[in-house]
Amino acid sequence: MERTNKNDGERIAEYLRYCNIGTPAPYCAAFLSFVFGQAGLKQPRTAWSPALFPVSRLVKEPKPGIVYGIYFAKLGRIGHCGITESLRHSWLTGIEGNTNVAGSRDGDGVYRRIRHTRTIARYADWLK
Repeated sequence: MERTNKNDGERIAEYLRYCNIGTPAPYCAAFLSFVFGQAGLKQPRTAWSPALFPVSRLVKEPKPGIVYGIYFAKLGRIGHCGITESLRHSWLTGIEGNTNVAGSRDGDGVYRRIRHTRTIARYADWLK
């Protein structure tokens, strides 16, 4: 959880530091990068969610460990991301940083979220 609801706190700073970013800053992509780093992978290492979806990493279907991106028309780009934990029919369960109970892209912590696959714009495989 964030310390003061302003993209701050000890753990959030750790995620951002992993990507050479200072606090406060949005951290959904930095959180995912940190998770992959903790698993022993050198990539991805970015705090910019659109950078998680290069053409060479794109896949069509989610499975555990696949990164997903949510498109925001107002931004004209992927504006939030998470990592797939499981899939049941058309519902994806994932872990997301910088979200909240309502599923915001600027929340107050790291949460397990359930999203319909229609809301997901892209999937990327960083495990291959």
